[in-house]
Amino acid sequence: MPNIFEAIIDYIRTTSIDTDPKPRPHIGEAMGCWLYYTAIADEIPALETALNTTTDNELISLVKESKKLANHQKGILEKFMIDEGIPLSPISQSKPKSEPNSVPLGVKVTDDEIANFIAIKVASNIVLCSTNMTQSVRNDIGLMWARFHAEKMIYGMELKTAMRKRGWIKVPPYYYPPGAPSN
Repeated sequence: MPNIFEAIIDYIRTTSIDTDPKPRPHIGEAMGCWLYYTAIADEIPALETALNTTTDNELISLVKESKKLANHQKGILEKFMIDEGIPLSPISQSKPKSEPNSVPLGVKVTDDEIANFIAIKVASNIVLCSTNMTQSVRNDIGLMWARFHAEKMIYGMELKTAMRKRGWIKVPPYYYPPGAPSN
């Protein structure tokens, strides 16, 4: 997935879009970086916990893909923040690998809960990326958020398809406006 985006970003960088001088990130850009970094860095140990809990192969694959994407985006953002002098937030430590079948039932998270947790994280990540994109003055920062946004959207569509297939997706009640046919 990242190779497609790298090619698009490289193309954009070679055009006139990204030739503007790069001032220091303004406070909104810096805060956006800090918030997103914190969100995805703390998401990784939660995904490791999910891997320690589930035995469902399809869900394991989705969790591993989510963790890989989070690590990928965290690495890009961490390098950017260090290069720009934006302090990194303290982050949670990785979780050690454990056997899912040895987790007590009263503690074990269900596959449905894991899938919906990931869906909530993807949705909040997308909102953060959108917000950060609109607040970016520098083109390179805006492009970074556009890339992260697109990567999370593509992953989110894959996740939603799996959740729908497995019956894990939470659908709000249907809305019938007053006077609408009842069927």
